[in-house]
Amino acid sequence: MTEPSIDTTQIPQRFRAVIEALAQGGASLSCIIRKGGAGLGAEIGTNSDGDGQKALDVQADALFMKALQTAGLRWYASEEQDAPVAMQADGGMALAIDPLDGSSNIDTNVSIGTIFAIYPAEDGAEASFLRPARDLLAGGYIIYGPRCCLMVSFGQGVQAYVLNPDTNRFELTQARLAMPDCSFEFAINASNYRHWPRPIRAYIDDCLAGADGPRARNFNMRWIASLVAEAHRILMRGGIFLYPADGRPGYERGRLRLLYECAPIAFLIEQAGGRATDGALPILDGHITSLHGRTPFVFGSADKVDRVAAYHDLPEAEVSALFGHRGLFRA
Repeated sequence: MTEPSIDTTQIPQRFRAVIEALAQGGASLSCIIRKGGAGLGAEIGTNSDGDGQKALDVQADALFMKALQTAGLRWYASEEQDAPVAMQADGGMALAIDPLDGSSNIDTNVSIGTIFAIYPAEDGAEASFLRPARDLLAGGYIIYGPRCCLMVSFGQGVQAYVLNPDTNRFELTQARLAMPDCSFEFAINASNYRHWPRPIRAYIDDCLAGADGPRARNFNMRWIASLVAEAHRILMRGGIFLYPADGRPGYERGRLRLLYECAPIAFLIEQAGGRATDGALPILDGHITSLHGRTPFVFGSADKVDRVAAYHDLPEAEVSALFGHRGLFRA
């Protein structure tokens, strides 16, 4: 098979080496996933933050770190590692990566992915990553599904690439993707309803009330438990994703990591015309204060995300009321 590559005609020169390396790693990981084999989803321990690690998590991390060794990075920070790794002393960029998002789905053959964010490199590793989230220079993801796709933004819209299995090359399919805003779908893990804050429960109650409720519209619910898969669906057809904070121990600030997951996905969503918040405030207006810090996360079509933020401003009586009696936000 030919070496993995990517069409670089729309990629700014300063980012070409790192995107080519990510494409190489993504194509190689896609091949490993397609081949399958015993043990890829085996639990082999926990990462620095106490989350379970699968064999493929560790393999993906090693694969990307090797591919990126000479790509112009000064620092490499991974969700699977305790601290950033020094790369090239003269590198101008710092890359944060979730090498394998959605790894609980490995054995069920559900789409999984890789998420990455690129920041300017500073002299210190922590200074390169602990900073305003909006300092992000580029971000994106690779999704390993029926098609292997790479979605990336350099701050000038979202570019979409698809891996051609015949040539092992990521080919540009959309130079400036715009997210539709017409989907009436919401994605949330409804089994945690009893733990959610009241504004989130009120919003979901109104969606579930359908055409007879305040929204006067029937909704569909989706939940894949793979952030990349959820983000890809929303980029392709709109809707909203919610992973709120809740009342369980360890979930007070949500479960998704700001540096490795939420900031780059928020960057893509904004660049495609959507919104991304912590439920109330824009994710990219936040400050990354720890390598593995977590945040609530709501993203999708702008009007739907804005509506969730507005629910947080409602009087207590409104969000405590039964959905059938809530008067605000009708249709």
